[in-house]
Amino acid sequence: MRIDKWLWAARFFKTRSLASEEIQKGRVQVNEIQAKPSKELKAGDLVQFKQGIHQRTVKVLGFNATRGPASVAQLMYEETPESLNLRALTSERHRLNMEPALSIKDGRPTKRQRRDLDEASFEWDDRWSASID
Repeated sequence: MRIDKWLWAARFFKTRSLASEEIQKGRVQVNEIQAKPSKELKAGDLVQFKQGIHQRTVKVLGFNATRGPASVAQLMYEETPESLNLRALTSERHRLNMEPALSIKDGRPTKRQRRDLDEASFEWDDRWSASID
């Protein structure tokens, strides 16, 4: 079975064209060798690919020509213990080191908010003019 069809049928990618794009970009390896979309898979092959922020390594156990339910798709592969550990570590790092831009709630200040900030930070003291006198 072709690797792009297998990745689609095993539900790693939503469409077969997305799977093919990832393969053509060089992000999928079969037995540590960069693959092409037409690469034929055999049972026992190790497939390495990136899915979102996670690097996954799975062992091919079976094939299904059609994309079925997730319960059937999970029988087509087995994820390696190293891959599971790496995925847990990556998830934990991602949870602890959130993107700084995500903490911004209000965005840029409006014109009124900028004026209020300028007025609050500016002190005239006892002077009412801008002259040095």
